[in-house]
Amino acid sequence: MSTKLFLPRESVAVALGADKLAGALLSEAKSRNEDIQLVRTGSRGAFWAEPLLEVGTQKGRILYGNITVDDVPSLFKAGLTRGAAHPKRLGGLSEIPWLARQTRRIFARCGYTDPLNLESFQIHGGFTGFLKAQAMPPEAIVQIVADSGLRGRGGAAFPTGIKWRTVASAKAPQKYIICNADEGDSGSFADRMIMESDPFLLIEGMLIAGLATGAAKGIIYLRSEYPLAAQILTSALNTARTAGWLGASVNATGFSFDIELFIAAGSYVCGEETALLESLEGKRGQVRSKPPLPALEGLYGYPTLVNNVLTLCAIPDILAHGARAFEKTGAGKSRGTCAFQLGGNIRHGGLVEAPFGISLRKLIEDFGGGTRSGKPVRAVQIGGPLGAYLPAAKLDIAADYETLSAAGAALGHGGIVVYDDSVDMLDQAAFAFEFCAHESCGKCTPCRIGAVRGKEVLDKIKRGENTSMNLDLLEDLCEVMAEGSLCAMGGLTPLPVRSALRHFREDFLGAGSGGTNQ
Repeated sequence: MSTKLFLPRESVAVALGADKLAGALLSEAKSRNEDIQLVRTGSRGAFWAEPLLEVGTQKGRILYGNITVDDVPSLFKAGLTRGAAHPKRLGGLSEIPWLARQTRRIFARCGYTDPLNLESFQIHGGFTGFLKAQAMPPEAIVQIVADSGLRGRGGAAFPTGIKWRTVASAKAPQKYIICNADEGDSGSFADRMIMESDPFLLIEGMLIAGLATGAAKGIIYLRSEYPLAAQILTSALNTARTAGWLGASVNATGFSFDIELFIAAGSYVCGEETALLESLEGKRGQVRSKPPLPALEGLYGYPTLVNNVLTLCAIPDILAHGARAFEKTGAGKSRGTCAFQLGGNIRHGGLVEAPFGISLRKLIEDFGGGTRSGKPVRAVQIGGPLGAYLPAAKLDIAADYETLSAAGAALGHGGIVVYDDSVDMLDQAAFAFEFCAHESCGKCTPCRIGAVRGKEVLDKIKRGENTSMNLDLLEDLCEVMAEGSLCAMGGLTPLPVRSALRHFREDFLGAGSGGTNQ
């Protein structure tokens, strides 16, 4: 009987040499007459250990981390196919705290199965949620989603059930389900990882949304910078269509639903749902005024449900196990688990799925292992390039929507970027303005002009010019942008700037003096 080896086909693993490693494993096994079957899986999100090689044994899978082509001969010589000892051996899943302490719900199959094997998807629970939803009236599906407490995982955290009910109650000859996969936040990669590791889960979530709202057409709006995700999604959609899970009669039920993959134009602001709709219609990606809401008048004027990838991927588990099973996990009004993405200056970067309410300290120190440089943590940015900076003294704060909001921060998409004590926070504040100036759609003046002026003011502060006056001017400018911008692009740009001023003011006061900003 052949031994199964498991190696990710996912962007991080591939970037670190997984494809070449796959060839070396097959070649070495052939030269030794070892009978192996190499399965290309998704990723477990342990990017600090990629390429992560797993071997199936009678006692379960044994993991080997940071494998290179040069390691292959010694691995086979040591007894790789038996899970034998080797310097790169990490142990079984239960022996690796980083994996064992997570609460995998949405990402349960990631790294475990071949993402394009439909049979394996079904064996491991795939389409269970859809089959249950199929037997319910649409209003019952919407009620379960509402009762679960699920909120949008894209950053706005809007109650999903309310959005679904609005679309479901709208009367129109055509409705759309749009998956917003335009993941543009720095430090965020959860959408990409789930699409590359478990694409049928997203398809199932969109199918359930179609059942609940009466929509017959789905569109995945995918970030253009994700070519591997595009390949995997294209294959998964074709496979699902051939197997009868998409098309004129899904699962032979008479329910018609199909999904199109649309490659985005590369604009950050198109992550905002109305700019995304403009882009889909072939127009420049600019934010629309509301009302009307997309749920009532969205794509081509028809009722449109726009949900983030992880929002839709949470739906099958809710339908399969019930609203209560989902709702009992989390903290406050933040229910379920969150995909926390650890990046920046961190030793063990990757994706950690854990219940809302876990502390930042536990995420950064226990899971992340502290900074990669070994220096003290000085700042943490949460929620992407327009997220707030928190100092090391605030790491005991709970990571949930309400607690972070009360602290002047936002969870956003769950990206967490760590900085050690060498960071200059004035430079980080300037980056927020630079980013906004580059990515602004230009429709509203506070965002289009405010970001440019903000960078100019910070440049003056950095040179030590009229520091007190320019700090006051900066505060006024942030207020105008926060209160006057049309969408979150300009409205949230002041968040990192204000938080840097609040927690790291010495970096602004010391600028231009010739001294250290630390």
